[in-house]
Amino acid sequence: MSDTTVREKVIAILAEQAMLEPSDVTMDSSPEDLGIDSLGLVESIFAIEEAFDISIPFNANEPDQSDFDISSVATIVAGIKTLIAEQADA
Repeated sequence: MSDTTVREKVIAILAEQAMLEPSDVTMDSSPEDLGIDSLGLVESIFAIEEAFDISIPFNANEPDQSDFDISSVATIVAGIKTLIAEQADA
């Protein structure tokens, strides 16, 4: 899967959750910047897991303790690419 495809899918999922147009989502945007609350973040994580057939190591109860960086769209995309690569190697 190309980097562009991963980025576009993630942006589409986050934009849908935030009720924004994908063009309004930048790689520097944080979930908070997009107006995504904790429940919306969990729903976004589930949607991303389903879209890419991966399991994201994210604890909704302790997001700061997670190994998965959700601080920006760019870090989410990078983490997903890593998980996809790890799954391909398994």
